[in-house]
Amino acid sequence: MPVSDSIIVDYEQVSYKQKAQAYSRKLPKKSVNYITSLFPILHWIHRYNLAWLLRDLIAGVTVGIVVVPQSMGYAKIAELPAEYGLYTAFVGLSAYCFFATSKDISIGPTAVMSLLLGQTIIRGTTAEGSTITGPEIAVTFSLIAGAAILFIGLVRLGILVDFIPGTDIILINIILHMKIAGFMTGSAITITCSQLKGLTGIKGINTHDPAYLIIGNFFKNVPEIKLDIVFGLSGLIWLYGVSYGSIYLANKYPRYANHLYLFSIMRNGILVIFGTLVSYLIQLGRDESPISILKDVPAGFQAMQVPHVNTELLSIVVPSLPSGIIVLILEHVAIAKSFGRLNDYTISPSQEIAAIGITNVIASFFGAYPSTGSFSRTAILSRSGVKTPLSGVFSAAVVLLALYALTPAFYYIPDSILAAVVIHAVANLVSGFAYIKRLASISLWELLIFAVAVLVTFFSSVEYGIYAAVALAIVILLFRIARPRFWPLGRIPLAATTTTKKQVSKDNDSYNEKPMLSMKNKHDQQQYLYITENHPSLGDRVEKLPAGLLMCRVDESFTYPNSSYISEKIITYCKSRTQRSGPKLTKQERPWNDDREEEKVTRQEGPQQQKSKLPRLHALIIDFASVNRLDSSGLQALVDAQNTLNRYSGHHVEFHFVTVLNPAIRQILIVAGFGTQPTMQYLAEPTEVLPFIPQQPVATPCHEKEEPRFDIEQPPPQLECTESGDGACSSNSSSNGSNDQNKSVMKGDGQVVMIEDVADELEDSGGASSKSIPLPKDRYPFFHWSSDEAVKSASLSMEARGRKEDSKNDHQQQ
Repeated sequence: MPVSDSIIVDYEQVSYKQKAQAYSRKLPKKSVNYITSLFPILHWIHRYNLAWLLRDLIAGVTVGIVVVPQSMGYAKIAELPAEYGLYTAFVGLSAYCFFATSKDISIGPTAVMSLLLGQTIIRGTTAEGSTITGPEIAVTFSLIAGAAILFIGLVRLGILVDFIPGTDIILINIILHMKIAGFMTGSAITITCSQLKGLTGIKGINTHDPAYLIIGNFFKNVPEIKLDIVFGLSGLIWLYGVSYGSIYLANKYPRYANHLYLFSIMRNGILVIFGTLVSYLIQLGRDESPISILKDVPAGFQAMQVPHVNTELLSIVVPSLPSGIIVLILEHVAIAKSFGRLNDYTISPSQEIAAIGITNVIASFFGAYPSTGSFSRTAILSRSGVKTPLSGVFSAAVVLLALYALTPAFYYIPDSILAAVVIHAVANLVSGFAYIKRLASISLWELLIFAVAVLVTFFSSVEYGIYAAVALAIVILLFRIARPRFWPLGRIPLAATTTTKKQVSKDNDSYNEKPMLSMKNKHDQQQYLYITENHPSLGDRVEKLPAGLLMCRVDESFTYPNSSYISEKIITYCKSRTQRSGPKLTKQERPWNDDREEEKVTRQEGPQQQKSKLPRLHALIIDFASVNRLDSSGLQALVDAQNTLNRYSGHHVEFHFVTVLNPAIRQILIVAGFGTQPTMQYLAEPTEVLPFIPQQPVATPCHEKEEPRFDIEQPPPQLECTESGDGACSSNSSSNGSNDQNKSVMKGDGQVVMIEDVADELEDSGGASSKSIPLPKDRYPFFHWSSDEAVKSASLSMEARGRKEDSKNDHQQQ
């Protein structure tokens, strides 16, 4: 391939007017896509078939049998009558299918949200002079939280679940996962403790105290245990016995695994049926039941009405809204993502947020309280072979049947049985010792978030546990952004590898194998691997860059929180590896912050004597592969660092940038002049990228205008450059007046000379793809696509600078 075929990279600048016109052309189509995206059911309902219907029916009825007793138990946690749990389950199950992007999610009351709502209701109803009821608080909470979540979903802010930016997504997902796991574990422990009252029949326990107080009050009131404990413990033994027994038998008799699974799912319903029957039998002939029972459950939707919101309700609900919204969103999206990965489909976080938002808004008109995705019911739905979100309609039908036909039987359901169902449901949310051990081996920061969430929830409340975990996660994130890792880079020479080239003989079709070197081309030079100097495996092989050149990498974007820190790191790194070589100043001329006199004294004391042997800084190469964003503060920090190093070195220090992948970042650097930097002895005055105070023009002596920066609006003539065999840049600019037989070569020092065109072609690369291209060259000489190219360019300009300085010194001596 001829040298002239090298690829020059540049980006066309698009004006805001052009962007607006392009967006306006796409707006109608985008509007239609947005509206249809709000109803995902439109994309799959036309493909619905009888096979899907059968699987959805089985899965939906199965979950419906589970959700009925769970909903009534969760309503008790929320300090609401049992029927409100059924209202919540019905609306969530029936409405979600129209807006869902997950086939497995089961919407309804959850333990964590019920506990949080219960704490809010207790706080509101026990306030002095309060006339507000628990159902009123629940409906208001559902309406306002649902409206807020719906807004987040409609404006497509689902990215908040992942936070931003791109390089942080993995870290933030991990931190959020630790936060979710932490407060889920703490909440499960708290909920389990709160059910001790219903499980044992003890009256002197406030179920909304912190978990440690509930445990203390339980042991203090052990003598008051009632007959309820027999039902409660029997229920737990049944539930866990069937659960673990089914798993054991399924492993032993795989042919009956499906039958055992269906029987295991029915364990809640069977327990409630038999517990209710026994409760009814022991009450025969008595005026009052010897155990605590559920009693009256009104049939139908008795609480259906338009929600009424007033300032008193708002004052009660608003303090708990942030934690409630966090629970509703994160719990739902985390479950949806998890089952999406398990079942090989992708959800839309924004649409899922909109779905639970509209579901809770609708629920408020039915008298329901906030609902979200349930892990235990979603697992059952997925395991039952659900095919589409329409299964929720069949689950809702079971709940509707219970509301209108089974409410008389609910009268005798023992509270201890419902407590056993709740404890069994939330126990799976507790992270075990194996999880904690694995977490500790991954990251102590993540373990800290997990521990804080659990401990704060255990000793205070779910609400404070959420706030503590979120606050700590944000602090860790901000600390990582504000204090990114800074890596000094070195290099390791790469050996030429031998490959096998297959050639076809012209005489016959047989293949002849011929070994060849991957770097056989005569123009190829030594290639290097650029890694951190303290790499744990290859650190002992790392070599320094040529004297006067330094390279570094920052694993974060250059933004306001970390701009000063990165600038100081760059300056400190460069000063520690090079010597000061600025102009000599008298004591009167030296600035107040110039410490050269003190430095001169310290050189006489030990290790500082080696400072004078260090090279003079010529160029700094910055690996920008991890930089996804550069704002004005970060840009100013780079300019400040260059200005400081210019004064320190006594000449302009070139800043070379490697792997600037984002065109927007490249354009920002060009605006600041990094694409067209001066060379040689030019020493620029300190400048501001975006000055707060308008800068006034100042007359500059002619001798200080030796080599000004290129005008960024008019690119220099040597910018269209491709590298020739000796490492120079060949320019195809028409302004040099050459014909096709001549090319202009831009050396590293910016000098443009004319050479004759060479017709050397690269030798066969041996098995290269037809899409293979030569290493691209950027239009601006200080942006590079490889570290080798950057080092080579900086080395050439350093050699040219040395020759010019030598020539200048010879001229002065003459």
